[in-house]
Amino acid sequence: MYTAAVLTVSDRSFRGERPDEAGPLAASLLEEAGYQVVETAVVPDEQPEIEAALIRLADESRIALIVTTGGTGFSPRDVTPEATLAVCERLTPGIPEAMRAASLAITPRAMLSRAAAGIRGGSLIVNLPGSPKAVRENLEAVLPALGHGLKMLLGGPTDCYLS
Repeated sequence: MYTAAVLTVSDRSFRGERPDEAGPLAASLLEEAGYQVVETAVVPDEQPEIEAALIRLADESRIALIVTTGGTGFSPRDVTPEATLAVCERLTPGIPEAMRAASLAITPRAMLSRAAAGIRGGSLIVNLPGSPKAVRENLEAVLPALGHGLKMLLGGPTDCYLS
């Protein structure tokens, strides 16, 4: 069982103006998939705050899988991918590519997602959109492969041909 954290990026949820529905859904889906969700948090759409939260979760809490929700669109305040890219040491472009491909089968707007994913130390960081519907669609598209990636990242057997 791997640890996980969910970081919701939303000005309105941070200010208490709108309930966070995407973060709890992501946490529930991760728990159903066997992850131990040890932390959830909400931060505003501010790159320094997003970066600080990601660094803390990866470096101090040593969370295996950090999932963000929100801030992946075209709005000037949507800076989650930039924060993720700033803190990651290595990128994992196949994860957001797979999410966009799966979502494109549902809506052409999927191509507008700027979600990113990458590795910081022993943590995998994956950006998800902010809507609950898109969180479900995107997370379900990649969850089957994430466990194998985490096993490789954290030093487990890495025979890719047997998995």
